[in-house]
Amino acid sequence: MWFVFAAASSICFGLRGILYQWTSQRPIHRDPLLFGVFLMGALVALSASLVTGQAWTRPVWIGVLMGLFSFASNASMYKGFAVGKTSLVAMFTGLPPVVVVVLAYLFWGEKLNGWQLVSFLVIIAGIILIRYSSDLSLNNLQGAQWGALAMLFFALNDLTGKQSALLEAAAMPTLTLMFTTGAILFGVVWLLNMRRQAAAGLDRAVKEITAAAEEAGSPPAAAADSTKLWSPGRTVLWGMVVGSTNAIGMMLLMQAFKLGVTGLVSAVVSMNVALILIYARFVLKEKFSRLELGGLLCVLIGMILLRLSA
Repeated sequence: MWFVFAAASSICFGLRGILYQWTSQRPIHRDPLLFGVFLMGALVALSASLVTGQAWTRPVWIGVLMGLFSFASNASMYKGFAVGKTSLVAMFTGLPPVVVVVLAYLFWGEKLNGWQLVSFLVIIAGIILIRYSSDLSLNNLQGAQWGALAMLFFALNDLTGKQSALLEAAAMPTLTLMFTTGAILFGVVWLLNMRRQAAAGLDRAVKEITAAAEEAGSPPAAAADSTKLWSPGRTVLWGMVVGSTNAIGMMLLMQAFKLGVTGLVSAVVSMNVALILIYARFVLKEKFSRLELGGLLCVLIGMILLRLSA
């Protein structure tokens, strides 16, 4: 069952990445959007906690630490999609399993058997091939720093999620604290930025958002609409829509960590980049290179091997 939970979580996170990329090209402020994302997560997790009657014991407070890492990872990923190349940022967001496997071995002594190790390496190779576009060079690394930060913090979030399972912390209360922490942090950042923008002038803020959208290669329709900034209320509501995918994905991920090996769960979940790749190809019209096609084949083979070895 861990494989089913991890695969379903991967789909949810893939949808989240697509929605982040689409939203980042619109005339929208990041902070109220991500506040809405985490607010929805907190509401969903709290409701599930009340319905299931899960206990709020001391270990659930690890959710606060998860919230800090989730805050940093989501902010970095969104920023990367806004200012960088989609495929490059997606490559980094697909690599947390590399960090997770190493640290899980150091922290908990988790090891993979022969077939699992081969499956893991094949999946990671596929992820790298998928996202390593043929035009990538030292002069074409837009968003790389944000992608690297997202990779690190997503890995730390996975590890703290596994630690919560080892501590037998109730999943829903833990997620409630995680999402609440993230919502508070984004809310504080939002308020601080509002004060700063009020001092600098709203017109300047609109120009900056428009320029960022144009630099990221927004389609003509989006660029034409970029002069009209989304209202805070509309932005928060849209963030809550995006947050539903994030909340469901995290619930499924917590169940997968309870039942599976940390590195393998993280590897399966990282397959959300394949969904982003399909979106980039058919919606953003990014071309497939031979490396990307080879990566998809590696991913498919790795998933089959992993399923057979589970």
